[in-house]
Amino acid sequence: MTIQIELNPEVMERLAAEAEAEGIALEEYAERLLREAIATHAEPQGQLSVAELHAMLAGIAEGSEKLPKVPTSAFTRESFYEDRR
Repeated sequence: MTIQIELNPEVMERLAAEAEAEGIALEEYAERLLREAIATHAEPQGQLSVAELHAMLAGIAEGSEKLPKVPTSAFTRESFYEDRR
């Protein structure tokens, strides 16, 4: 299926620049953006597939390598409520 849309020059320039930065064709990049937009608006099914769960966890973990290392002993019930005495 082919869809034609009119884009203003600013949007077209940005789309082309982002496609070039990704190293893919403009059409492929635009299709990926549309697929991602549709996926974010999909009706919840109530269950995730294993692949969807892994993708979700990877998204949550993204950038976590920059977080400071904290020993598990720091996570006690008392440490969470120490100022509520």
